[in-house]
Amino acid sequence: MARICDICGKGPRVANLVSHANNRVKRWVYPNTHRMRYLIVASACNEVHAGNVCTKCVKAGKVKKVV
Repeated sequence: MARICDICGKGPRVANLVSHANNRVKRWVYPNTHRMRYLIVASACNEVHAGNVCTKCVKAGKVKKVV
């Protein structure tokens, strides 16, 4: 699964896992994406798309979930 949002393009990032002794190890941080059918709110046409959408785009109202 390609964990990339189809709307905003958000993808995996690299961050540091910091221990109590301040040891740093690289780790991946993945966005919270879900595979769903959706309508793009900003476009005039009502086409149903399917793909990965992050929850921030859903909460911001950029897409509308099709049931």
